[in-house]
Amino acid sequence: MEVATRHPSRTAEPEYRWPAVVALLVALALYAILPNELVGGQRFVVVAAGLAFLVPLSIVNPHRLVRQTTWSRVLSVGLALLLVLVNQVALVVLVTKLVGGHNDAPGLLLAALQVWVANVIGFALLFWELDRGGPVLRTTWNRTELPPADFRFSQDEDRDAIAEVAARSSALQDWTPRFVDYLYTSLSNSMAFSASDAMPLSQRMKLLMGLQAFGGFVILALVIARSVGILD
Repeated sequence: MEVATRHPSRTAEPEYRWPAVVALLVALALYAILPNELVGGQRFVVVAAGLAFLVPLSIVNPHRLVRQTTWSRVLSVGLALLLVLVNQVALVVLVTKLVGGHNDAPGLLLAALQVWVANVIGFALLFWELDRGGPVLRTTWNRTELPPADFRFSQDEDRDAIAEVAARSSALQDWTPRFVDYLYTSLSNSMAFSASDAMPLSQRMKLLMGLQAFGGFVILALVIARSVGILD
């Protein structure tokens, strides 16, 4: 196991692991408590797999994200992909139950909320893992050597702004996006159905954000509307 060598030009502090861990545990908990009649017991297999992935990743970086190997990188991206994939399956199950005439409106509303929140967290984790090589590289490698950015944040363009705004810019203060930044990006995309915070730059990120926005639209326009109709 190797500690990532910090380039002399970098002053950004390595990111703490706990915000991503808390978000992941919330997403797994939400998936675990989905109504049993909507999603069967196989969801507990997914929860167990998520926790199993988390253990070695926490051992590699228990506090700050300073270490990375090929296997830890594959495992961390795979965990985020697993959560996103499972949530898309849960969304399809919800829609299928509606089409099949499921009449438990409170259960559907609760499940829709759980799937929507877990979707926000899952995509936030995936954005966080993919952009600019992931959380370890973002704070240690020379910026000229980082993989191309998937997102453009406002701080990446604020160098020429007034002093109090430029103080937080990437160029002047070595600002780097953290998990909370990607969580907000994911949340705003799910609510507005379009990029309203960070702008996607790569095709893969545009496709992911489009998939997330579509899932959010389906939940709000179909699942919740149908559930309210049942209540009436």
